[in-house]
Amino acid sequence: MAETIRVVIADDQTLLRDSLRLLLDTTPGFTVVGEAGTGREAIRLTAAHRPDVVLMDIRMPDLTGIQATEQICRQTPNSRVLILTTFDLDEYVYGALRAGASGFVLKDTTAADLITALRVIAAGDALLAPSVTRRLIAAFTAHPRPAQRFHRTLTGVTEREREILTLIAQGLANSDIAAHLTLSVATVKSHVGRLLTKLNAHDRTQLVVIAYETGLVTASGAARNDRPGDTTTP
Repeated sequence: MAETIRVVIADDQTLLRDSLRLLLDTTPGFTVVGEAGTGREAIRLTAAHRPDVVLMDIRMPDLTGIQATEQICRQTPNSRVLILTTFDLDEYVYGALRAGASGFVLKDTTAADLITALRVIAAGDALLAPSVTRRLIAAFTAHPRPAQRFHRTLTGVTEREREILTLIAQGLANSDIAAHLTLSVATVKSHVGRLLTKLNAHDRTQLVVIAYETGLVTASGAARNDRPGDTTTP
């Protein structure tokens, strides 16, 4: 990550974009490299400027925040997406996470929390607050819309990796997982890296999504004992 965090702001409200730019321009370590008022413009600016983070409104004209996020994560994978949402109203946040977003923040969040979130995402971590993100993911996987069709499996994932994936989905950091399983943090990091590769996941947020989609973790947060449809390497 560069010393200065480069950000593209994508929101259809000019006033909000101006407020976000003012906040970031007056915060050391940040620079705004582009502002987009539509989903397509967000994709174009991200490809042109390759920012560290795209701050994406989920409700955008032209293309939705989900559609724009999916294209950005596919075309410019080193640019990470942080979703802006009103939470209670935005039932599509789960779709944005599946599309590759690294996390989300509420539109009424404090300036300090937004700055922290941007730093977390730019550092390559996922914004996984167990009290918010995990509950949101669990709610949508427990009651998927009829149009949703999940085809993920855990083929090739070892028993140890399955354990670690379960703990990631429960919101544990690497250090917590290491303590829980009596492993070194370096070993846990290696397992997480292999999970990302095997499951073709963008980051830890998508690992959480996969854990719910495959039924490894239920909406209540408990790991399943049965594994229908999965082939696991010992």
